Amino acid sequence: MGKKKNTNKRVNRYNYWGYVFLIPFIAVYIVFQLIPLVTTVYNSFFEHYREGLMEIGPNFIGLGNYIATFQSPDLWVYAKNTMIMWVMGFIPQIVISLILAAWFSDNRMRIKGSRFFKTVIYLPNLIMASAFSMLFFALFSDGGPINYMLMDMGLLAKPFKFLSHIWSARTLIATMNFLMWFGNTTILLMAGMMGIDSSLYEAAEVDGATSTQRFFRITLPVLKPILVYVAITSLIGGLQMFDVPQILTDGKGEPMRSSMTLIMYLNKWLYSKNLGRGGALSVLMFIITGILSLIVFKMSGYNDED
Repeated sequence: MGKKKNTNKRVNRYNYWGYVFLIPFIAVYIVFQLIPLVTTVYNSFFEHYREGLMEIGPNFIGLGNYIATFQSPDLWVYAKNTMIMWVMGFIPQIVISLILAAWFSDNRMRIKGSRFFKTVIYLPNLIMASAFSMLFFALFSDGGPINYMLMDMGLLAKPFKFLSHIWSARTLIATMNFLMWFGNTTILLMAGMMGIDSSLYEAAEVDGATSTQRFFRITLPVLKPILVYVAITSLIGGLQMFDVPQILTDGKGEPMRSSMTLIMYLNKWLYSKNLGRGGALSVLMFIITGILSLIVFKMSGYNDED
């Protein structure tokens, strides 16, 4: 009985120190996440903005900011822009990452210098999006090296205005997002593939399964949880797309607002000090992100019992 009491005291002491070590995380979370979240929701129910030198509000208007946001056609235009550019970047990202992960995790291929290539693939993820955007802006400007190369090869008679055409501007933004994140996705998928039991592949090979059949019948089903995670995190990141189009188009979303994203739209409300509309849009984006993530999760057909 005495030993049991001593053991319980020791466990309680360990639990005490566990709570102590959690205090810094809880404090940071409350100050930098919970309080701003509650403040944003609170501000979304008030009319509060600046008009010249005069400050209007805060006046409680209930759901007025939400109704005004929903009735604005800009919301749906910018949401469409965001989803188009996300899809344009995500599809090649997941395809290329699956191919590279399959190659690097297959011991039979014995790729020479695989560690070097893995490092090179991941390097774009370490570059700041602002630096990446400035690089692409310089490369694809009217007087940039890409236009000079295309004209020297006889493919163009005059410089092509990449940032003045809808689909070329969207393609540049999608390409940058693809280049920055496909390395991270490759590492995640490769880690999942290396964790698959090799006996599954050996049994399938004995049964006469081809490499394509093994990939679609074994690799992809086992990787489903990781693929769902990649899709959800990529979707959330796509909805938060800001720095690349902001810098590349100087915050204007040109041409014809075709590259204006939801976060750029939100930034305009915050820049104009309209805290009510900005807060309402922030809350709506939070809800939309949750709904889309749930849809992707349900469409995957994955559940804890699988």
